Amino acid sequence: MKRTPAFPASEREPTKEVTDGNEAAATDSVNLGHGLKQRHLSMIALGGVIGAGLFVGSGAGIRAAGPAIVLAYAASGLLVMLVMRMLGEMAAANPASGSFSVHAERSLGPWAGFTAGWMFWMLLCVAVAAEAIGAADIMVGWFPDTESWMWVALFMVVFTGTNLAAVSNFGEFEFWFAALKVAAIAAFLILGVLAIMGALPGTDAPGTDNLTGDGGFLPNGVDGLVVGLLASVFAFGGLETVTIAAAESEHPRKGVAKAVRTAMWRIGLFYVGSMLVIVTLIPWDDMAVVNDGPYVAVLNHIDIPAAGDTMNVIVLIALLSAMNANIYGASRMAFSLVARDQGPRFLKTVSNRVPRRAVVASAAFGFLAVLFNYWWPETIFKWLLNMVGAAVLVVWGFIAAAQLRMRRQLEREAPDKLIVRMWLFPYLTWVALIGTVGVLLLMLREDDTRTQLFFTAGLAVVFAIIGYVRQRAAGQAGGVNAAAVVAAAKADHNDPVGTTGSSGSSGSSGGSGGSGDGTTEAPKDAPNS
Repeated sequence: MKRTPAFPASEREPTKEVTDGNEAAATDSVNLGHGLKQRHLSMIALGGVIGAGLFVGSGAGIRAAGPAIVLAYAASGLLVMLVMRMLGEMAAANPASGSFSVHAERSLGPWAGFTAGWMFWMLLCVAVAAEAIGAADIMVGWFPDTESWMWVALFMVVFTGTNLAAVSNFGEFEFWFAALKVAAIAAFLILGVLAIMGALPGTDAPGTDNLTGDGGFLPNGVDGLVVGLLASVFAFGGLETVTIAAAESEHPRKGVAKAVRTAMWRIGLFYVGSMLVIVTLIPWDDMAVVNDGPYVAVLNHIDIPAAGDTMNVIVLIALLSAMNANIYGASRMAFSLVARDQGPRFLKTVSNRVPRRAVVASAAFGFLAVLFNYWWPETIFKWLLNMVGAAVLVVWGFIAAAQLRMRRQLEREAPDKLIVRMWLFPYLTWVALIGTVGVLLLMLREDDTRTQLFFTAGLAVVFAIIGYVRQRAAGQAGGVNAAAVVAAAKADHNDPVGTTGSSGSSGSSGGSGGSGDGTTEAPKDAPNS
């Protein structure tokens, strides 16, 4: 195997400033590859907002909220845009494969980085299991003589193998997956607009009949709108992956800045736009919206041949894309955590610029969750789903809190690194934080979401206690690590390798070649002071 190339001294050895600041995450950027190109990042960001939750899960939201689902998606989309803008600001200043976990550790203390990081890791691993099961069900529908476990095993092997190879392989898979999803949603929007205009053969312009008739725009009142809002919020999961991937791109800061800046029109076009097309073309209470899925229902309504099979292909692509991205995101988050001494050290090993042990561990947990679904679908697997049900909202809360503290520090010490700025800071940051808390409180209204909230809260408390005990045992103080923030902000990420201070601290060199087989172990990182 090829020997890992050595870096110049400036990239191998952290400066005294970084070392003294106990900067905790430089190792992940130094040791990992930088094989993602701008086209990879752009398409990952573009396709990241188009998931199976949009194609299938949106049906339940439409059924609950009626045409007002457009408002629900607009409100949740606004919240997501604010969260991504905050995350983009921090990620562009300090790219790190640990993303918000690194930022939370620097701003709030090691306990916060531990809690946010491991909750997100668990969320992604359980999501891998759910996506593998969903993709297998589609394949069994096409090939009824096969068993579901065969497809699950095949998908897990393929995407584990993809992530064990060079990061550029992951980028290529996601590039083409995302391109297909974007093409599909673009075609749907074009056909839908033509149908609304009455420009398709055999279709008449519906006008506003479906928007205002049969109960009106808000047929089930505020309660229905709340259910639709909760359904829409969780359809946005996965957007965070682009800030994780940015640390392994050619130009981390420029790449993540460009990706985040285009988030607004993507969300508006793909989510709000497609919901508006759906509720304009067909009645919101049409049973096909839930039974077949809203996109299939619309395609059947405008007489598109083989609409069901076509959408199944698209949903399958969305599921496989999510599997691939979630294994990647989970492995990088796990590696970043252990590089900061917040997890089992054996996962630190990097081989050919890929954290292969972290990849295998993340995929293995996902596969184990699949087995739980087969063995105990009503107990252990259901518990896992409930425990991560609101995890993304917990992560968003950490992002907002971290950005509130980090922004002030960057403004004083390194304003040139603020190449992406949160709009109307700090007012919109507080709006995002209050909005996130508001959604959590709204989850108390429904039985299913209430259960998820309680389970997720319990998991968050457990992780927070473990993180705080570890922090106290290491003699670390909570709160913002000013030296770490400043040192990271002053580090230069503009070079292709982009590394020394990109994301944390390193107690020793992390970029040397290691053994002849290209295997290195991330150096032990000093804890934050």
